Amino acid sequence: MVTNAIPKSALARAATELIRDTESDMLFAHSVRVYLWAAMSGKRRGLRFDPELLYIAAMFHDLGLTPQYKDSQLRFEVDGANAARDFLRSHGIAEAEVDRVWLAIALHTTPGIPEHMHPEIALVQSGAGMDVAGRGFDDFTQAQREAVISAYPRGRTFGTRMIDTFYEGMAHRPASTFGTFNDDFLAFKDPTFERVDLCRVILSSKWEG
Repeated sequence: MVTNAIPKSALARAATELIRDTESDMLFAHSVRVYLWAAMSGKRRGLRFDPELLYIAAMFHDLGLTPQYKDSQLRFEVDGANAARDFLRSHGIAEAEVDRVWLAIALHTTPGIPEHMHPEIALVQSGAGMDVAGRGFDDFTQAQREAVISAYPRGRTFGTRMIDTFYEGMAHRPASTFGTFNDDFLAFKDPTFERVDLCRVILSSKWEG
């Protein structure tokens, strides 16, 4: 049963309670699914990872999109990473492990880098990519997909709701999306949004004066 794959430690239970009380039902279920996809992927690929740390990273990875960060100007990924760091430190977790979780969350929307790092870091990104955009969909059997979705339903409108959640979590801090694909959410939802063009930034810098 897929729910048996979720860590049962006191730390994992505390994280579950915190995230359930903070995130919407949609984001909570998404976060659990991210862990399940990530853990299955890690086992299939023969990676050695700490299930508890992977679970914490998955549960906190989208926390920065919640209303409690409505005044933050940091990237939402950094807000979630900082919250996970505080949580882990409060439970006496070693700094090396705290750093791995911080990086897993902070880099989960950064393509091309996490997959070359520690398994927990690589797997959070792959789990999120699977759940949001279906990346690696065919790497899972139909039975695996059905088991996860049955335990933690995704719903037919998940894509639209997730785009709305990204937009609501970042509309107040558009500058934080520069250099990431997060500006796609702002451009999709707000026709007046203007992306920063790095070429123009370079050519208009004082070096070019």
